[in-house]
Amino acid sequence: MNKRKFDDFDPFAANYRDLHNDSIKISGEESNYFTKQKIEIISTNFNGKNIKFLDFGCGDGNSEKFFYDFFPTSKYFGIDISEKSINIGIKSKNENSNFSLFDGEKIPYEDDFFDIIIAANVFHHIDFKLHEVLFSEIYRVLKPTGHFYLFEHNPFNPITRFIVKTCAFDKDAKLLFPRYSKSTLRKLEFKTVQSNFILFFPRIIFFKYFIKIENYLKKIPLGAQYYTLCIK
Repeated sequence: MNKRKFDDFDPFAANYRDLHNDSIKISGEESNYFTKQKIEIISTNFNGKNIKFLDFGCGDGNSEKFFYDFFPTSKYFGIDISEKSINIGIKSKNENSNFSLFDGEKIPYEDDFFDIIIAANVFHHIDFKLHEVLFSEIYRVLKPTGHFYLFEHNPFNPITRFIVKTCAFDKDAKLLFPRYSKSTLRKLEFKTVQSNFILFFPRIIFFKYFIKIENYLKKIPLGAQYYTLCIK
């Protein structure tokens, strides 16, 4: 942990989706489902056109195609420290998209640039000593009243812990407890910092009626993942 700053995803870039799908088979859905769900959650909380959206730790840019389903007139920006992942994203990018290699410390954009920033299951791959530095960078490039969404795995959920433990690219992951995420982000000057839990039930036919009530369970810390919403 002392030498670890960021987990290396270059070795997994070419077959990341296959590895991810294999690791989450128990959920009843594939990677795309959960990527789309995150963008959909954002769209319900942020109504705007011509927005600038930063996918922090974008990997292969899988969020891009779903982003334009909900924000068709806006611009997607993806940054990541994995050069091989960024190159995959560039090959499939929309003309309104921009993918950039990230040095892991300074976000390569000016102050108050983005309307929305998402970090989807990224920070458990980063040394905890760098979290506050990077959260401060995210705050810097976020516009006033802009939204930052930190999505993370929930360490309280035993199925989540099993998936992480058995996933090839999660072998060095250090999960963030919800209280840690909220307290760390509250050290900044965000006007709002609040957490909700998601993904309580497997996405299989037997549970389809239970899935409909998940929104009413969002404050119960048992979902497979959670997100912390911060408004600048």
